[in-house]
Amino acid sequence: MSGDLVTTFAIPTIVTERLTLRAIAPEDIDNYATMWADPEFMRYLGGPADRPATWRNMATTLGHWALWGYGLWSVVETATGELVGRAGLWNEPGWPGVEAAWFIARPHWGRGFGPEAGRASLRFAFNRLAVDQVVSVIDADNTRSIRVAEKISETYHHTEFLHGKNQHVYAISRSAWETQTDN
Repeated sequence: MSGDLVTTFAIPTIVTERLTLRAIAPEDIDNYATMWADPEFMRYLGGPADRPATWRNMATTLGHWALWGYGLWSVVETATGELVGRAGLWNEPGWPGVEAAWFIARPHWGRGFGPEAGRASLRFAFNRLAVDQVVSVIDADNTRSIRVAEKISETYHHTEFLHGKNQHVYAISRSAWETQTDN
């Protein structure tokens, strides 16, 4: 029986104007290993990670889907088929709520992929999960990520001690999200 147990679950695919958010797949390991080894990309995420740590991160991300029914997707630029990052929803024990998160590889910074994937994550959270608020946990020095949060209409909510340091928590309520015309 060893190795025979397989549990399956469906991870939806979301298509935006330029991106496809799809399930993380084994063939993503090379791209993720490159991203997670980049010191600048990992500056606010605990520092560079090696390939085995990247694989464990991928497995944890898939496990989140199995446990919660939502999670992070691989973000692919639809026109090129290139994996450009990861984005979606996260919520671990002790977390301040369902989080919209985005991790875009450094070669793709400044192209608007973070806000585009972030908005898709908000749509999924509010339409499919029926939550009343979505948060984003951001290192206080991560100005790029703070700009993404602001572009998707999240505002500073509070500071909280998470993963060993103070983090800014940005948030948007369902009612604020529903008043927007681009959701």
